[in-house]
Amino acid sequence: MNAEKRLEIFRRLSLAIPEPTTELVHTSTFELLIAVILSAQATDKGVNLATAKLFPRANTPQAILALGVEGLESHIKTIGLYRSKAKNVIATCQMLVDDYAGQVPDKREDLERLPGVGRKTANVMLNTAFGQPTIAVDTHLFRLGNRTKLAPGKTPLEVEIKLMKAVPREYLMDAHHLLILHGRYICVARKPKCGVCVIADLCEYKAKEFV
Repeated sequence: MNAEKRLEIFRRLSLAIPEPTTELVHTSTFELLIAVILSAQATDKGVNLATAKLFPRANTPQAILALGVEGLESHIKTIGLYRSKAKNVIATCQMLVDDYAGQVPDKREDLERLPGVGRKTANVMLNTAFGQPTIAVDTHLFRLGNRTKLAPGKTPLEVEIKLMKAVPREYLMDAHHLLILHGRYICVARKPKCGVCVIADLCEYKAKEFV
């Protein structure tokens, strides 16, 4: 895919999605971190329902630590893998208090030290909270990278590396959210809505059926 086509793809996506941002509801960097940890293998909608009850009760590392694992589980039990996520969140909060004065660090190596935080979550935080041009490859971005041929790869890391090279510089900050929202609502997994897709003529995927 040539540079001209890549530029046009992101120009159209930016027009179709004028406010590309996370759909996880949060009012602080710490709330965003917890929401992203909880969102692994879960929907943003499901996480928002849980955090709407959790955050008014506890939205600092100290307050969540005071809940304890069982107390936290009671707030997030509607989310998949809630037991392991509760343990990770408690451990993360303890590390934030012990090592970072209760603040969420803004460096990749520090973020990835936190329990429950891998490369994808670190990329989300660096981009959304700290304004760095990173791309977090989730299932949507992995699918789009391969389906459109924008950044084909066999692993999320391979797709990420290719996207970082393929995305025009002026769209790097917004690329993650442009692609995730396009994948969530238009370029869906089972039946991509090619008939209403703003980049259908630029995409190298040939759908068998428009919906």
